[in-house]
Amino acid sequence: MAQPNGTAEAPIEVSSLPTVVGINFGNSYASIAVLTKEGSADCIANEDGERQIACAISFHGEELYIGNQAKHQLVKNSQNTITGFRNLLGKKFSEIPANTLSVSAPVIQHPEVADEPAYKVKVLQASPSPLPRTATNTPAASAAVTPRSEPVQVERVLTVSEVTTIFLQSLIKSAEDFLGKKVQGAVISVPSWFEPVQKDALEKAASDAGITVLQLLEEAGAAAVTTTSGPQPEGLSADRTQLLVDLGASALSLSLLSIRHGLVHSLATLSDHSVGGDALDDKLIKHFAKEFTKKTKVPLTVCPATDTQDKRAEAKLRLALEHTKRTISASPGAATCSVESLKDGIDFTGTITRLRFDMEVRAIYDRVYEKVKELVSAAGLDLYDVDEIVYVGGSASLPGLDETLSQGFPETIVTPFTQGTVVGGGIGDPTTILSRGCALQARILAQLAEGTEEEREVKASFTHGHQYTQAKVTSKTVGFLFPEENAESALGGQWIPAVIKETPVPARRIIAFDVDLGEGEGEKRVGFEVWEAHEGVKIEKVKLPKLEDEEPVEGEEEEEEEEEEVKEKTVEKENLLASLSFVAKQATKKKGARWTTRLEVTTIVDENGALEISAAEIGASGKGEKTTVTVAAA
Repeated sequence: MAQPNGTAEAPIEVSSLPTVVGINFGNSYASIAVLTKEGSADCIANEDGERQIACAISFHGEELYIGNQAKHQLVKNSQNTITGFRNLLGKKFSEIPANTLSVSAPVIQHPEVADEPAYKVKVLQASPSPLPRTATNTPAASAAVTPRSEPVQVERVLTVSEVTTIFLQSLIKSAEDFLGKKVQGAVISVPSWFEPVQKDALEKAASDAGITVLQLLEEAGAAAVTTTSGPQPEGLSADRTQLLVDLGASALSLSLLSIRHGLVHSLATLSDHSVGGDALDDKLIKHFAKEFTKKTKVPLTVCPATDTQDKRAEAKLRLALEHTKRTISASPGAATCSVESLKDGIDFTGTITRLRFDMEVRAIYDRVYEKVKELVSAAGLDLYDVDEIVYVGGSASLPGLDETLSQGFPETIVTPFTQGTVVGGGIGDPTTILSRGCALQARILAQLAEGTEEEREVKASFTHGHQYTQAKVTSKTVGFLFPEENAESALGGQWIPAVIKETPVPARRIIAFDVDLGEGEGEKRVGFEVWEAHEGVKIEKVKLPKLEDEEPVEGEEEEEEEEEEVKEKTVEKENLLASLSFVAKQATKKKGARWTTRLEVTTIVDENGALEISAAEIGASGKGEKTTVTVAAA
């Protein structure tokens, strides 16, 4: 997975912006982003003022509700409300577990299409005219005089694809109403675990909705586009390792990415469908249901609920929890969960502190942490190798999750919480990061489509399954070693990394730095070695000192001293690739009678792994003659 280099750009005029959008299509919520005149991307609201649009449609009489209005129909109209349809795209009916719990309209076998999942809902529609068809009573002639008959209730069967099309149509209409013109194309996010047949089904549903799909972009790629575009966060290098934690409603998706000067390569991915926002909600719903019963003595059985009243109460609690979680995310204080007429006409208001909230969902946090360690270990890395954590999804906005994960990473780890961008639409906002990344990617693809034939061929490579979406990467770090006598480092001199491991190739790196040439007069020479090095993490166990007032109690066995793990990044030389040496013609004397010169070293790695290193002095008279050495691919 490789993405274009994200750098700060000059403001773009509105007239030059392609009319494209980015759509984050989740299983529970969706969002839409459009390009601003400055060239960035912003998440927009639909006509109901929603930026996070519930993935739900509901039929109530002759009305069709979409988004959060539809979600509220789960309380009294659940049989005609459809949710959770995205994950069923491309699935056969026989592939859907029979014990899958549904809080909305149940999935049925399509009555006419074999092994096709569908939904059956009841809608009101106008009945046919009761007047007989005659020469003077044709539909065209009678339309103006025949009174409209009362609508009748009928059953309607909708496939998963048809439901998706209805929902996507509403999203694209909101975008067109906001922009005031027709949308020319869209990039839509998909989870990394989506199979090709599911991607094909999504493309077809989007096409049926009148959307030109520029690309189905994996969620990790969408997040990477956002985080590599615009200003670089403080404390982060252009070469870094990024952990993406996507805590969706139905699943946890983890991705470990190497970001090298804006190019992104996936090191490892992991998905766990046993943990997600819904599981987190279930624990909180049980907590408040128990509190309701304790206060009122009215029994309330939830997750799962079987009684009709309990099902409605559970649906009400699930809706109210959205506000509770947002409050906990934004404030260190307590949050409330208020529901009118929760059961038997009794109103309920419960309060929960952040500490109690985190205690209730601790098992979810710990599960995520265990999966993160599993992912990083599978990639052959240590948690200490990770430089940045990026969160995706509303549930990932919870401070308790960040506090749980951060305990195993270095203190320098950068997260949206350390940067203060976890809310408010900032670059690290988990609720908008995917749609904004999709919009930025849509802009790139639209510009490629209007470019040269070569650029149009590049655009075609973004189609899912295309061979060029798989990039080769370097396996070791290549750098320069300037040997020093009595050097303190284990390497025996000063080490300057040039091409970090996991860098997509072909790659070019240009580094400029000053070199100390020592004291004395006479000819000065520059010399350094080019090494392939192994980067790792050294772990030592250090015994913690005892407290001064801690004295052994007579008769008790002395406890073993506690140990703490101390980690340190290490670099070890592995293969000597080449060496360069030349006369320093532009050396200058600095204070202390020491001579220095400034070098510019260019390192090029081709797609086969062959290496070319060129070094030249930079001085008052400009750039000097290059000295070049090449290393054949292993």
